[in-house]
Amino acid sequence: MKNTHRKIQVLFRHRSMEMGGVEKVMLSMLNHLNRNKFDLRVALNLFQGELRHEIPAHIPLHVLAKGKEDFSENTVIRTIQLAARAVRLKLFRMFPVLADRFVIHNDADVEIACTYSAFGDVLNSANKKSAKIGWFHSDITYPKLQPAVPLLLKQIVQFDYFLWGSQQARDIFVQTYPDVQLPPNKVIRNAIPVDELRQKSQEFIPDFNGKRPVFVTVGRLHTRKGHHLLMEAHARLLKDGYPHTVYVIGDGEEKQNLENQTRNLGVQSSFILAGSMNNPYPYVKNADFFILPSESEGWPLIVAEALILQVPMIATEVGGIPELITHKKNGWLIPFETEAIYDAMKEFLVNKALIADLRHELLDSEKQFDNQIIFDTIENIIINLAQKTK
Repeated sequence: MKNTHRKIQVLFRHRSMEMGGVEKVMLSMLNHLNRNKFDLRVALNLFQGELRHEIPAHIPLHVLAKGKEDFSENTVIRTIQLAARAVRLKLFRMFPVLADRFVIHNDADVEIACTYSAFGDVLNSANKKSAKIGWFHSDITYPKLQPAVPLLLKQIVQFDYFLWGSQQARDIFVQTYPDVQLPPNKVIRNAIPVDELRQKSQEFIPDFNGKRPVFVTVGRLHTRKGHHLLMEAHARLLKDGYPHTVYVIGDGEEKQNLENQTRNLGVQSSFILAGSMNNPYPYVKNADFFILPSESEGWPLIVAEALILQVPMIATEVGGIPELITHKKNGWLIPFETEAIYDAMKEFLVNKALIADLRHELLDSEKQFDNQIIFDTIENIIINLAQKTK
């Protein structure tokens, strides 16, 4: 007789666990989806990133290759290790049955690609019985994404169900590619663990080294995050007589370029590249202002978190940010350009009445976030898909 009480087997697939919004969304699902209904598992291509030890202990973790944190510090040995890892991952891509059978032991009912970098892993899975879910958090028109778009268009239509990280991401996709026949799909906002966020924000008080107003931004050091424009605006403001300090929390491939830029502009002591942190929230909470100068975003978790922590915010009017911020009501929206960043930062530094109004409006920010609705919606999608595969 068939066991009607068998839990649904769900496999989350992702590249690695570098600090980022997508990784936090996945961790939120792992921590809050109903353990009485689902057996959750994670498969990482690389055991790499600041959040790699944040995966809950009760969640089985399958790893295809080691992370750079586990490699030798010797340059020659490290180069050999990286080359061997690349070969290993290429082998798994060419013959996915090897990964699914011998590493992941993939018998999932539902497989979830947490972002587009994992689409191929899920769609090419050797498990042909599982339902496949894709999750897309990006703006399909973002210029640097364009080389990947032809493949993405082929992949998206192959999923059994598709999730969008923001309404804007879905709308702009449909407007840009109206002839693409999407699978069943839904917009799912990111869940925010409000109590945990508040607790983390109070773990310590950062030393901001002085009485100057402080802007904080959080994000990977990538060109699309706009840190180079933020630094240009910052240097101009200092030159024009508006003292302040900027703290950038994050790490990434642009670190060296940004360090060089601080020296070229002479702002090493006021534009602080603070590095990546597992808990950036005390910096956000205790800053005078938060700023997100991105060229492209999906539905940025850090914006929602800054709203809950009630920090007056400047953000570019991209992606799902306007779904969170109403201009001049609970934040300040700007275009992606140095002049706009300069003007907004100057306004925040001199207009005390504006800041007082924003702080008042932010008092009830958390009311717009209902996590249980998000978790219930995802659970129902998974359950319905699993039933169709039986």
